[in-house]
Amino acid sequence: MAADNLFSALDFRHSAIRRVASARLPTQWGVFNVLGFERELAKAPRRVETALAIVLGDPASYGLTGEAPLLRIHSQCITGEMFRSLRCDCSVQLDIAMRTIASAGRGLVIYEHQEGRGIGLMEKLRAYSLQDVGFDTVDANRALGFAPDCRDFRLPAAILRELGIRHVRLLSNNPHKRHALSGAGIEVLEQIA
Repeated sequence: MAADNLFSALDFRHSAIRRVASARLPTQWGVFNVLGFERELAKAPRRVETALAIVLGDPASYGLTGEAPLLRIHSQCITGEMFRSLRCDCSVQLDIAMRTIASAGRGLVIYEHQEGRGIGLMEKLRAYSLQDVGFDTVDANRALGFAPDCRDFRLPAAILRELGIRHVRLLSNNPHKRHALSGAGIEVLEQIA
């Protein structure tokens, strides 16, 4: 199934996206705005999917300058970001993205709650145990019955559409993020490793 058909075929499981909070967010890289978004999963009663858009500049003006904003889609990593685990480079990637966006003067990070490539924190810890005996991340996820990467990037695409952003320069090494955005009608003009 083509990526664009896949997006529209699977999107029925979600209700409309809602902006539920916004605030100024002073950071070491500058003052950003943080917007909280959520939507209920239609097939799972009372389950809400959430993400943050950490924005520098006015998204309404992004299309006016002719240059697409920088975008990082970043998945939560408690072990790396909070406890500075050396098992991953998530904290470093987030730092680089925030610094790069600040240097550009505009852009956004969409921060998703998809710990451990989407398998959740407890399963991620189980995967760590398997890594301790020689498994790599992909093989550990498979041994636990998961795909190598279970993340879903439809919510970030919906947030971009809600903000009126149709073109981006993606800060990522992950081709799945690019395909998900393209399939949702968001043009990725450049993918920056």
